Amino acid sequence: MHHTSSMALTILLSFMAAIALTMVSLPEWAISYRPAWIPLVVIYWTMALPQIMGVGLAWFLGLYMDAAQGTLLGQHAIGYAITAYISIRLHQRIRIHPLSQQTIAVGLMLLPSMSITLWVKGIQGQAPDTWLYWAPIFTSMIVWPWVFLFLRWLRRNAGRSRQI
Repeated sequence: MHHTSSMALTILLSFMAAIALTMVSLPEWAISYRPAWIPLVVIYWTMALPQIMGVGLAWFLGLYMDAAQGTLLGQHAIGYAITAYISIRLHQRIRIHPLSQQTIAVGLMLLPSMSITLWVKGIQGQAPDTWLYWAPIFTSMIVWPWVFLFLRWLRRNAGRSRQI
């Protein structure tokens, strides 16, 4: 029981950190390069623990981000849910590859979510006019190895008791 509750707490804290990294203010020039922190954490947990982290949880995270950022309700939700679905479907194939190849898969898993957001922004008349819209895919691919290694370390140490 203790292991399950500590794992749930670890997952919750990792998502809270991802939300904080997504919401933190950046200089104007850096905003376009912000990695997709929440989808990266969704990808990690759906690959590591697909029986716990599912499409529904990703959907609710997306709804929270829609409300927090004032975007069209469901925009992030459907993107995160699709990312989670793809990750769950492919997790056994992706996990066996080295991080360098996982990085490419992560970039490809982010494309549908980013495409949906672009489509919604286009319908609203807010479509970006530069290629920088796609920059988060590349920065997310760059940070993926560190996200993966850190979250794996957290997952492996979640249930261990500390001896003083």
